[in-house]
Amino acid sequence: MIEHDICPFAGREFRREAIRYAVSEGADLESWLQALAGECQRLDAEPEIATTLLIFPRGLEAFEDYLDLLEFGEALLVSLGYEGIYQLASFHPDYVFEGVAPDDPANFTNRSPAPMLHLLREAALERALAHYPDPEAIPERNMKVLRAPESPALAAAIAASGR
Repeated sequence: MIEHDICPFAGREFRREAIRYAVSEGADLESWLQALAGECQRLDAEPEIATTLLIFPRGLEAFEDYLDLLEFGEALLVSLGYEGIYQLASFHPDYVFEGVAPDDPANFTNRSPAPMLHLLREAALERALAHYPDPEAIPERNMKVLRAPESPALAAAIAASGR
């Protein structure tokens, strides 16, 4: 992800050691949502954390179950008053974009070794996007990079995913 600039903002936060990696030990929707709420509270209390990757090592192997969690997670952010403060980006080992074939290399932009929710500070994201030329082109650029024949970025993504 960082080496191939799939997310042009991740490298800075990684080098600053400002990414929190949290693991939810729960195995049901209620515990996962409690973990998400807890990470929002942690971000409130610790401004030096730029972003959190909340990892779910068990119970969300099925992509459809994960999508249900994502939907409930987004609703939780709204109900807790975090709309406009935090947003979720989603990653799953079997991530497939709507309207894209499951074997399309572009899906690897959102694939990860384990299901996870990426909790982003919206204000920081807006600041980063304001200083980035043509941010709307990032997804298309990433898809092009991953779809390129013999793409080193795709090879790295596949290796990281354990496939």
